[in-house]
Amino acid sequence: MERERRLSLYVHVPFCAAKCGYCDFNSYAGQEALIPAYAQALLREAEMWSTACRGWRAETLFFGGGTPSLMPLAELERVLEGVRRHIGLTPDAEITLEANPGTVDEPYLSRLRETGVNRLSLGVQSFRDDELVFLGRIHSAEEARLAYRAARRAGFGNVSLDLIFGLPGQTVDRWLESLDEATGLEPEHLSLYALTVEEGTPLAREVALGRTPAPDPDLQAELYLRSAERLEPAGYEQYEISNWARPGHRCRHNLTYWRNGFWLGLGAGAHSHLPSANGSVRFANTAVPARYVELVEETWDARRRTDVLTVDDMRQVTFREEDDASRELSDTLVLGLRLCEGVSLTDLRRRFGKAALDCYAAAFEEAASLGLLEPLDGRLRLTARGRLLANEVFVRLLPPA
Repeated sequence: MERERRLSLYVHVPFCAAKCGYCDFNSYAGQEALIPAYAQALLREAEMWSTACRGWRAETLFFGGGTPSLMPLAELERVLEGVRRHIGLTPDAEITLEANPGTVDEPYLSRLRETGVNRLSLGVQSFRDDELVFLGRIHSAEEARLAYRAARRAGFGNVSLDLIFGLPGQTVDRWLESLDEATGLEPEHLSLYALTVEEGTPLAREVALGRTPAPDPDLQAELYLRSAERLEPAGYEQYEISNWARPGHRCRHNLTYWRNGFWLGLGAGAHSHLPSANGSVRFANTAVPARYVELVEETWDARRRTDVLTVDDMRQVTFREEDDASRELSDTLVLGLRLCEGVSLTDLRRRFGKAALDCYAAAFEEAASLGLLEPLDGRLRLTARGRLLANEVFVRLLPPA
């Protein structure tokens, strides 16, 4: 299948049982009553995109959130079947669902597996109860263990665990205990994220008031390096700044993002990147779930006036930006350098022109002189130090003014 016919699909489920203090994702607690109408809106949005996506096949589908596992199975199954019917999935499509360990049990997971979901991402975050309380998670460490074992019994052969490191007061030993417990379960994939203080979150307010200490960047760097040392002998290959996988189990969906491919996002706040007449276009839906439902209904009611709906016809789309060649190249560099394999200079010149990288020559040279970037076998990649200081490289690769 040619590149222009490859597509990934993202479905955003913004509902949560409780909003974690560190989270700045587009998620909302206490709005579960909206789920049936929201699922219907997802189905209608998929159908409205069906003509524009004719000839495309989705190789990955990712249900993210929020907490997608809060959605009743009947609603999830309707959405999945709607996507298959209106847009289409390849026979070997990777279908991922994010789940909170406190919201799933074996019967739920068994039925979920029967729907065709073949990859489960569990937001464990920690195997220590006191850290889970600090993070505001609704599950305990034991519930995380039980959810993982239930997923295995339900037939999931591809499970990913998310963990957060660098919490205030967290020691090296405490973090490595959580990491060792995670690897002892033998998941196929691990995502490790440093705790960050995002503007507007309860955690940010607590830090600003001095009630909670800010994360220590030096400690976080040490934990990150110790994690990499621990995971390689345990059979996990680091393939991206924050992600490790057993052979053959890299997250195919996220690789679409990091390789700056094309994807369609459905749901409140979902972002998309699709080809356009002038190159590519990025757009996003309105973030508020109830408003998203209203605007999808308006588009649905108006669609009879046209056979093919475009981005401009979709009233739920509230942000739209055309990418020129300069922006597309910058994005491809920044996203691709997140991967440990880096970017192919030959592929970049083939895609963007032989002279396309000339404007970045000084930035490449400076980053290399700082030990952050290195050329290797026709590729450009971050060094081990560069992965710790990736933003120092990325800021140098923004589109030229």
